Amino acid sequence: MANVQLEFQASAGEADPQSRPLLVLGQLHNLHRLPWAQLRGKLQPRVTEEIWQSALSTLNPNPTDSCPLYLNYATVAALPSRVSRHNSPSAAQFITRLVRNCLPGGVNRCIVMVCERSEVFASACALARAFPLFTHRSSASRRTEKKTVTVEFFLVGQNNGPIEVATLKCLASAAEGVRLAARIVDTPCNEMNTDNFLEEIKKVGKDLGITPTIIRDEELKERGFGGIYGVGKAALHPPALAVLSHTPDGATQTIAWVGKGIVYDTGGLSIKGKTTMPGMKRDCGGAAAILGAFKATVKQGFKDNLHAVFCLAENAVGPRATRPDDIHVLYSGKTVEINNTDAEGRLILADGVAYACKDLGADIILDMATLTGAQGVATGKYHAAVLTNNEEWEKACVKAGRNCGDLVHPLVYCPELHFSEFTSAVADMKNSVADRDNTPSSCAGLFIASHIGFDWPGVWVHIDIAAPVHAGERATGYGVALLLSLFGGASEDPLLNMVSPLGCNGDSPTEDMERDSKRRRLV
Repeated sequence: MANVQLEFQASAGEADPQSRPLLVLGQLHNLHRLPWAQLRGKLQPRVTEEIWQSALSTLNPNPTDSCPLYLNYATVAALPSRVSRHNSPSAAQFITRLVRNCLPGGVNRCIVMVCERSEVFASACALARAFPLFTHRSSASRRTEKKTVTVEFFLVGQNNGPIEVATLKCLASAAEGVRLAARIVDTPCNEMNTDNFLEEIKKVGKDLGITPTIIRDEELKERGFGGIYGVGKAALHPPALAVLSHTPDGATQTIAWVGKGIVYDTGGLSIKGKTTMPGMKRDCGGAAAILGAFKATVKQGFKDNLHAVFCLAENAVGPRATRPDDIHVLYSGKTVEINNTDAEGRLILADGVAYACKDLGADIILDMATLTGAQGVATGKYHAAVLTNNEEWEKACVKAGRNCGDLVHPLVYCPELHFSEFTSAVADMKNSVADRDNTPSSCAGLFIASHIGFDWPGVWVHIDIAAPVHAGERATGYGVALLLSLFGGASEDPLLNMVSPLGCNGDSPTEDMERDSKRRRLV
């Protein structure tokens, strides 16, 4: 899958499935609405209309099902017929699974995705997750041929006209962002250290014509970033704060996305065990998602100020490592007594959100992180956890997740009851809770929020993606689609406007031209 080029086309054209293997994918009732005339050129002479209809009649998705049409060259697969209210109508997770399991092999392959227009964005992002870019298998390095998978959407239901060129461009940008994020998360720390992550940021900046702001190593200490510096100072590759800034004319608000970029997490001196440390290359998933989303968002035209803030460090063990009982002064000016060096993500994010507030003047701050193992217990493997000071944004995150396939579910937001878990006798707070049975995922998010203040008048959103950042041993690129959907109302792209739960989607053309600031504020 690593050398696959994914292409979205309005029409994939006709081809014998023996020369271009085919997967037809959709909900069963939608597959029945797919005219034979639309498929004939992609299946004949190997598959007749009778075989096609017979295959459809044998499908009984529970929750999914598939049927070969011609040897291993052509397959039809059915998604769940119904999904619950906490799932995406697109059944995005099942799309990824079916593509991985049912797509025939070959150098040049085709997928026909049958769905409604409202499900196109989520379906495209789910397809992108099925084709990870990173591999170090020796057999892969010997292959020189480039594989291509062409995706054609057939739309059913309302507004079922052909896919526009602008939509195809948006899908390509989103898929590129998903695969970029997944590649970074899949890459081990001996290759994706803080130096290499900065190179990835610089490369995206170069593609977009943006020069990143970078604060590194001792400069972090000198400027007061005690969280990032304290976590990363023991590593061979020094920690860094990096910022990509998109500042278009006519912007009416400032948005900051802050990503946790722990390129490897040993736990520090509170070291992880031999069974819990493997996989900690994924602790940079929040920063990776923000990088992929920022690239796609800016390419599709974002109308407001957008800053991507990357908090990068390796939580290593060494003579300079932070000790339990050490006290750090964070960028907010608040002091933190360290009682668990494995609760490091909140320290670097606290510096990141404080910087977004104090230096960038953000109206909306969203931080994304693989923050707590407890998230997977609280909201499961597929739903990220959202904690926010704004009820409307909580609802919007849930709706955006259903629209894009990156599912989200709320955590309890109640600082007056939970923040006391961080009480310290000698500092403003400790960095880890006293009672691990008292909603630790919520508490971890509240630690971050305390460094901009619980009375801060702006919107603060925290997304904990510890579990959905991976499926098995592969990264999912989780978070890219969610950010594109959640902030789509400030995009110039019609598809992102359609999947966004906030902002100016639905405005009349006159209102769009006026660029009404209240509507644009997404609040």
